[in-house]
Amino acid sequence: MENNELSIGLPQMHLEPGERRVFLTKFVAWLADFGFKIYLEEGYGSSVGLSVQDYLDEVENVRIASQEEVYQQDFVLVLRFPGDELLGLMKPGSCLISMLHFPTRPQRVLLLKSFRINAISLDTIKDDNGRRLVENLAAVAWNGLKISFQALSENYPQPGFENPGRNPLQVTLLGAGAVGKQVIQAAVSYGDKDLREKFVEEKIPGVMVTVVDYDLTNHRRFMQQILSKTDILVDATQRPDPSKPVIPNHWLAWLPEHAIITDLAVDPYLLESVPPVVRGIEGIPQGNLDKYLFSPADPEWDLTVPTSIPSEHRRTVVSCYSWPGIFPKACMKHYGQQLRPLMKRLSARGYEGLSLQGDHFERALYRGTLRYWQTYQEQTV
Repeated sequence: MENNELSIGLPQMHLEPGERRVFLTKFVAWLADFGFKIYLEEGYGSSVGLSVQDYLDEVENVRIASQEEVYQQDFVLVLRFPGDELLGLMKPGSCLISMLHFPTRPQRVLLLKSFRINAISLDTIKDDNGRRLVENLAAVAWNGLKISFQALSENYPQPGFENPGRNPLQVTLLGAGAVGKQVIQAAVSYGDKDLREKFVEEKIPGVMVTVVDYDLTNHRRFMQQILSKTDILVDATQRPDPSKPVIPNHWLAWLPEHAIITDLAVDPYLLESVPPVVRGIEGIPQGNLDKYLFSPADPEWDLTVPTSIPSEHRRTVVSCYSWPGIFPKACMKHYGQQLRPLMKRLSARGYEGLSLQGDHFERALYRGTLRYWQTYQEQTV
């Protein structure tokens, strides 16, 4: 039986002007059907052309509220982590549902514990086979590669990117996991199926993808050979030790001058963490939805890379904290469909009722909880 007493707040994301994603009316209507009393932050939906009235017309049991009131509900659902300061608005014992990235954000975990806030990390909701249930990995790969090939077309030397006499393009992929598999498909299509069809028709040589296993990155001689022929270097790694880069900065000197570095892993620099977290490719900036293209001479490079991190060797970098967000409506329709059965199960069980003894969706939800992460960490220490 579903719990009709639970309230859920849906705040806007104020991280940067380019962050426009909100949950769409159909998903919010599902939440109401599951028994949640819904609180929407004032102005919710305006970033994607929706009005408050659009939600009121489609959703029962919804209230328009201030940001403070939204964060005071039993659950707060927001795609990206809202920031440390807004956690202070939440009441102890409530639950934040967001992309929290427990493995690479140890300080965030400590902050949640200090505020006595429960949490479900959307990126660690996994089924019995370890497959993520809330992800948009295809959009990560296709959006990132589309921007990368656009940048390469502007950088590519003679005879030119669209010349039938050029060599096949060389994409080097670091990481063969879930994102990496999507990268291969996106890369051979230039991240743009229409462009691929055009190039096929004009008999322009295509793309060759070299997948580099994590273990091979420890072999300098082989990496020099590979990087020296690379047009686009893609980081899609999930490192076992985020305190060490996969590619040291001085290795970037081996890349051709026109090469593009595509950052799909987007791990941050967290140098004060214990152990510290660094980027997979050393010395590159981290972008966002407002700015995701950095030329080697970009003055913002020095603003985003800590001075203690080597960054002497530079190539054009394509990096975005959230690649799916480039197309916000398509992104949120996708997430809404994935979240629907999970939120239905959560409404029935509540945070404290989740366990590994439940059904498929309950077990997956439990694996995303902060308490499961803490237990897992204690068992692996």
